[in-house]
Amino acid sequence: MSTAPEATSSPSVLASLRNSKLGRTPFWVQIVAGLVFGVGLGYLARAADISWLATTLETIGRIFVQLLKLAVPPLVFTAIVVSVANLRNVTNAARLAGRTLLWFLITSLIAVAIGLGLGLLTNPGEGTNLTTEGLKPPKSTGTWIDFLTGIFPTNIVDAFTQVNVLQIVFLAVVVGAAIIKLGAKAEPVLKLSESVLELVQTALWWVIRLSPLGTLGLIGKSVAKYGWDLLKPFATLTADIYIGCALVLFVVYSLLLKFAGGLNPVNFFKGAWPAIQLAFVSRSSVGTLPVTRRVTERLGVPSEYASFAVPFGATTKMDGCAAIYPSLAAIFVAQVYGIDLGIKDYLLIAFVSVIGSAATAGLTGAIVMLTLTLSTLGLPLEGVGLLLAIDPILDMMRTATNVAGQVVVPILVAAREKTLDLAAYNNPHGDLYEDAPAAVVPAQANKEAVATA
Repeated sequence: MSTAPEATSSPSVLASLRNSKLGRTPFWVQIVAGLVFGVGLGYLARAADISWLATTLETIGRIFVQLLKLAVPPLVFTAIVVSVANLRNVTNAARLAGRTLLWFLITSLIAVAIGLGLGLLTNPGEGTNLTTEGLKPPKSTGTWIDFLTGIFPTNIVDAFTQVNVLQIVFLAVVVGAAIIKLGAKAEPVLKLSESVLELVQTALWWVIRLSPLGTLGLIGKSVAKYGWDLLKPFATLTADIYIGCALVLFVVYSLLLKFAGGLNPVNFFKGAWPAIQLAFVSRSSVGTLPVTRRVTERLGVPSEYASFAVPFGATTKMDGCAAIYPSLAAIFVAQVYGIDLGIKDYLLIAFVSVIGSAATAGLTGAIVMLTLTLSTLGLPLEGVGLLLAIDPILDMMRTATNVAGQVVVPILVAAREKTLDLAAYNNPHGDLYEDAPAAVVPAQANKEAVATA
């Protein structure tokens, strides 16, 4: 007697987990639980000096980030190639790209103005009593020459193996433009890129499902390693960055959505919160890219346009890392070293923040952007060493702000172009991560409805 029917009818382990109470727990609740347990375990490891617990938390967090970073080269390359190639299917593509870039610049200027205003108001570097003896400049620094020459790879393999996102973006744009130029001849290359993109995003969704565990490790490591004692000299700077990012995230973006897009900001946060939350934990705009794109589409942005704007924003749109942070950090370093900044210096900070934001390239941290700002102002690059210890704490809020901006701008452009699906925007619902489907690539978007969670 065959047992095949019985085996088929019995639920799988995966199905059992999904139908359990844990499987029905909303994903954001799982993230918050990971955050709470992480803080508790980190505090326990620090207070009781439990080295193995601190090491375990650090290892969990490091593996999670490594898994996210593993997908960066193929994800960025194929996402940009496919999005550029499929611009041929978008009406008024040049105008959409121009307006997207314009809103990137506008929001960056607003963010850097907020950063400068907070820095001048609070003087974060005064009275810190930090010693700068023995500090050395970082091994790799950002200068305008490095930034410009760094766009063009000398070796294609090195661009991918060394994860130089800026060079990968350049290569992808060239390949995408060449596909448009060649037309039908390059169709196999486009199909291959679409398949690889779908494969990478599907695998990345599996990693993203581990976010509660990654949250526990990353937050726990930070609490165990840093604690409040290390943050005391940086209390004003830390508060400034969190307040500045919060102002941009919750006030500026809300006002823009309300008055420039005619939209209810509450619905934006309902729909975009999963991406903002994951960005806060992972500290990587590129690692959050599949979630960012999915929330952008479920908020009503047409898939063809979102497939261009979101990858483009993930590598260039950095209101937290490239606007608020370098402006405040430059003021902090100048005050620690007793250097007075003038109007010209503040204008230079604004210029660097708007033009040089691509230097951050969507990866964890904003050291390249900071060194670019300090070198442009002629400030000591050794000052970067002062901020390295607390950079992970700062980077969480910076990245959350980055990703929120990467969703806001496509929504604004689509709303002003009258292409935004208002019914979808006004009714974001469900758990984004629950039974997440394989990513729908742009070429399929006009054939398949974008799944809403």
